Amino acid sequence: MIIKKVCVYCASSSKVAKEHIKATEILGKEFALNGITTIYGGGSVGSMGALANAVIKNKGKIIGIIPKFMVELEWGNKNITELIVVNSIAERKMKFIEEVDAVVALPGGTGTLEELAEIISMKKLGLFSKPIIILNTNGFYKHFLLFIEQMISDSFIRPEHKQLFIVATSPEEIIEKIKSAPTWSTEPIKLAAY
Repeated sequence: MIIKKVCVYCASSSKVAKEHIKATEILGKEFALNGITTIYGGGSVGSMGALANAVIKNKGKIIGIIPKFMVELEWGNKNITELIVVNSIAERKMKFIEEVDAVVALPGGTGTLEELAEIISMKKLGLFSKPIIILNTNGFYKHFLLFIEQMISDSFIRPEHKQLFIVATSPEEIIEKIKSAPTWSTEPIKLAAY
């Protein structure tokens, strides 16, 4: 599998722990050195800024997608390859996944959580078929993964729906996990029904 473009969900908090920033920087470097274009939220601080800086430092290509109101608040990163301005968060999320080969969710806040839940739901419904990788730095997503187990236990989703995403514990694993991800069918009714 040739990986050309990957969307990365990440956060803009400037107060996150150093290990999250370090993991983000490693991922940005890995993508740049492997010729993978990074798609992200267009910010310049926190994990977003770390990702952008690492990609640019290693001569990679990174495209930010940001709603107009965030540009007006001067949240946009002016140092990236390209900054695409859209009208809304909803439009941004759809633009994120256009023609990507995978989605990677880094640790983040409610925005990252929403994006991750939505892309998993889209894959479950057959509206997205590419690999979804969750970077579980220092066990950040342990409660999310337990919540998925609770959904299965209470019969809200099927056990096989755990295959909608793959968990990585380090950024160095991500490219290989994208390449080795199983093919996911896009038959919505069959897959979505319990």
